[in-house]
Amino acid sequence: MKSFFRLSLCFFSVLISCSDRIPDYKNAKLPVEQRVKDLLGRMTPEEKFWQLFMIPGELGGDSAKYGHGIFGFQVSATSNGNSAAQQMLNYNSRESAAQLAQKINSIQRYFVEHSRLGIPIIAFDEALHGLVHEGATAFPQSIGLAATFDTAIMKSVANAIAVETKARGIRQVLSPVVNIANDVRWGRVEETYGEDPFLSSEMSVAFVSAFERINIITTPKHFVANVGDGGRDSYPIHWNERMMEEIYFPPFKASFQRGGSRSVMTSYNSFDGTASTSNQWLLTKKLKDEWNFDGFAISDAGAVGGSLVLHNTSKDYPQSAEQAINAGLDVIFQTQYDHYKLFIPPFLDGRISQKRIDDAVSRVLKAKFELGLFERPYVTQEEIQSLSESGLRKTTAKQAALESIVLLKNDRRVLPLSANLKAIAVIGTDAVEGRLGGYSGPGDERVNILDGIKKRAGAARVSYAAGCGRKNEEWNVVPSPYLSHDGKPGLSAEFFNNVSLTGTPEVTREDAAINFNWTLYSPDPKINNGFYSARWTGKIKSPQTGLAKIGLEGDDGFRLYIDHKLLIDNWKKQSYRTVSRELLFEKDKEYDLRVEFF
Repeated sequence: MKSFFRLSLCFFSVLISCSDRIPDYKNAKLPVEQRVKDLLGRMTPEEKFWQLFMIPGELGGDSAKYGHGIFGFQVSATSNGNSAAQQMLNYNSRESAAQLAQKINSIQRYFVEHSRLGIPIIAFDEALHGLVHEGATAFPQSIGLAATFDTAIMKSVANAIAVETKARGIRQVLSPVVNIANDVRWGRVEETYGEDPFLSSEMSVAFVSAFERINIITTPKHFVANVGDGGRDSYPIHWNERMMEEIYFPPFKASFQRGGSRSVMTSYNSFDGTASTSNQWLLTKKLKDEWNFDGFAISDAGAVGGSLVLHNTSKDYPQSAEQAINAGLDVIFQTQYDHYKLFIPPFLDGRISQKRIDDAVSRVLKAKFELGLFERPYVTQEEIQSLSESGLRKTTAKQAALESIVLLKNDRRVLPLSANLKAIAVIGTDAVEGRLGGYSGPGDERVNILDGIKKRAGAARVSYAAGCGRKNEEWNVVPSPYLSHDGKPGLSAEFFNNVSLTGTPEVTREDAAINFNWTLYSPDPKINNGFYSARWTGKIKSPQTGLAKIGLEGDDGFRLYIDHKLLIDNWKKQSYRTVSRELLFEKDKEYDLRVEFF
């Protein structure tokens, strides 16, 4: 009986042990590869898709719609529009570090405790030269940091940004920009480290290694050659492989192989006829096969749909996703939750191979395990309190700013300012706006240029004038009250699926005014994107009598008729331009108006 009792007890213990065994993916003692394999085997097709979909925002009032999980959020950022191609975001940077950390913890708690598998999210954000949030230190823009030629100060700057980032619960930064600035007309030159591949590589390594060292994922961007002819970041690139290897690839390779970057963001442009976001030569052959990159590749915001709306190499959004993921992209970055409906079909109907989906999901899960999110998903109070010591970060910012200044010319030895100066003139709106550059938060105790000069001017009188400003507004869009047709406000509009205004219009409607931006999409779903024409007809009247300029501004071809007379004839394909003519108007008199466009 004694032996039997002891035998029974042992068997009972074994049963308890088996039933209480935790899944392999939740066992921190097991290798990451084993945990990934176990978790991947438990996931549904929908759960796999959502690990490959990232957006700005947060849970909102309907958290249940995220029941399948998600890769992560850019918390406290929202989209500017509803189009699937919309790229621009609005940032709510007015939350304190503690408020943001608590919000991210709350979001994380939902996924850890209420989603089926408890897969945590990656909170991500911009941190190009300082985190885009309230209370974060603003450092010189990247082009200024590069001008220091000092990797030591770059490491100090990056370390300070990384500390402020991690204390808020953000575990991935969409930085740095390592594109080569080869055209000063490009609007993003300030975000880069300049035109030299060696300097860009060294600065990038110094930046990313500081983040990766404290386990924050960095995302060098935009892969690759983001600036095309004319300085446009979505234009086609046709450079040969030698040029890519010698000039445009080095900063990326250095970031991965020496800096340890675990993510990369693709660019909007096409390369050799294929969108960078769906370019197998770039994403698979080069990045993953030749360079042995074992991280994950994300698209720029809305870039997957670029093959449809920018490059015309896919027939619809689902095919854009199919092309991108099969080519080697891992994560789709969109700007609206509802955009998932456009991209999920090929994940579920077999158009994307299961092997490719599993590889992409495995790369994301690997990163989440490496970040320790399964064991430590929340920001601790100690991490938040670590931000109270801000003096050292301000000292670093000042030192970086001093080293970034390059004096190209000093006629008559104007600088340093003489103690005997009687008057100083400061001209330009930049002096009072305190602009910090693109991808900036509000700054911490920001001082504008004018106030800074006044503080240092001593007894000298400081005079300020706004000057001409950065933007010269020469015209206003004609508003609806001055346009009419058939006794109704606005104009009658006709849209044709050809460029010659021939045949029956595909779409007819009323437009309140002529003020559209159709760069990324057509005027209507029934109209061919990039190949159409339009005609507006009606009446126009002036609020006063006198000689006035009237005209059109836009891309490609346009014509303007007043009282059936051709006033502007610009019927040719060309880049953006403004054309106007003078005309004598009588107050409240109605004139026949016709505007044509292709």
